[in-house]
Amino acid sequence: MNCRRSPFRPAPSSTHDWIGPPNPLSNLRPIVYHIPENETELEKRLRHLRQETEDWNHDFWTKQNITFSKEKEAFIISQLKAKGLTVRDEQGRRRSLNSEEMAVFYKSFLDKNRIRHANYNNEWYRRNFTITLLMARVALNNMWKTVTNRHSGKNNSTPPT
Repeated sequence: MNCRRSPFRPAPSSTHDWIGPPNPLSNLRPIVYHIPENETELEKRLRHLRQETEDWNHDFWTKQNITFSKEKEAFIISQLKAKGLTVRDEQGRRRSLNSEEMAVFYKSFLDKNRIRHANYNNEWYRRNFTITLLMARVALNNMWKTVTNRHSGKNNSTPPT
């Protein structure tokens, strides 16, 4: 379930990431990451990891939300059928269950998916820790470049006469 990207792209002169509207299946906002003109290998690695993580996150939540919706619908239909009711009432309106009845489904769904959610959380933290470390390295490299450029600029300048 690979992420379907919007055809819209920021202008090449854009200097910021673009964040799109929520995806109807994953409910996550897609991001088009800005590519700096003189992107270093470390910055490129960071951007790719961020994009891979966004795609992985989108895929997980798309699958999870589709599964949730299907199972919720099946639960509602089975509960209504057990009461001898159809999905629609006499006026054609969709019947629903009350919050106590739905709580049974929600708890069951969470219990059944506990390991999947725990694995997702572990991977999410691992990925974000790595992204944070890469961001720190990029920031330190940029700071170092700034300091060394200022320092070398002072040594190369000749004093006014």
